[in-house]
Amino acid sequence: MSPTRREVLKWSAGVSGLATATMLGLPSVATAASWSAQSWMGQLSSGLPVTKLTIPGTHNTCATSGVPAAKCQDWDLLTQLNNGIRFLDIRLNGLQGSKNEMGVYHSNVYMKKRFQDVLNDCDYFLRSNPNEVVIMRIRNENAGGQALGAEEFRRRFNWHLDDPSMHFRPLFWTNPAWPSLGQARGKVVLLTDFAHDWATLRWGSDYCDIQDDYNVSDDAKRKAIVEQFDDAWWRPNISQMFINFTSTAKGPIPDPSIGAKKILPSVYAYLEPRKAERARFGIVPMDFPNYRPDILNLLINKNFI
Repeated sequence: MSPTRREVLKWSAGVSGLATATMLGLPSVATAASWSAQSWMGQLSSGLPVTKLTIPGTHNTCATSGVPAAKCQDWDLLTQLNNGIRFLDIRLNGLQGSKNEMGVYHSNVYMKKRFQDVLNDCDYFLRSNPNEVVIMRIRNENAGGQALGAEEFRRRFNWHLDDPSMHFRPLFWTNPAWPSLGQARGKVVLLTDFAHDWATLRWGSDYCDIQDDYNVSDDAKRKAIVEQFDDAWWRPNISQMFINFTSTAKGPIPDPSIGAKKILPSVYAYLEPRKAERARFGIVPMDFPNYRPDILNLLINKNFI
């Protein structure tokens, strides 16, 4: 079966969505501060909970190679981080020929990048930008000939954190509560999407409010994205992290960029008319954000209004 791709129909700027700032007593005009994509979090208050931010991210972050239909990104990981991406969607299977390592996969397609390469990139970026925070979903992809059972996945994950040659455990925030920016600066906030009994943040409703309706009609996906943005607007004080995937699977597509070419103008059409409104939208994972860096700007600007 061919891998599926993700796409969303456009919705107009006039579609019913966020209420106006005036309705909520907020300023109708605001000016975003100047910031650097490489270090934008460093210009925010350390007391801010990360759940109060708008955070651009990527879906299938390291899916940059392999069969065309499995590709989701053009930018490599360090390029994404340097351009303001702060949420990473890392999906792992076992690495062929290794008893301890894991590789990055999209389903059963190996992306020619090891988990330790991902961690090295994050460590390098955060050492260079110690006031930034990276949120990382780690998922057991459990696909193909390199699929790992739950116990073996946990063992290999711990090996990456504790082996003396790497010792990445200090890189991670592993507490079972969302941190403030000050608590997590210079760290990777671990968001686990695999079976374990550890006390840490988990991918699911206890810690996240997730919209990832991918196998639905275009109209249903469009509605889901808008509703998730609106929900984040109307419930600014909940403790969960809002996560709003702007990618969807809609049958085999030979050109993996088609979905992004459809969705990114639509996201812009939703966000741009509301660029002066004070809001936090949580994590917004995207495919191919390099096609529309102006959307990255809109998302990051939200944190400075």
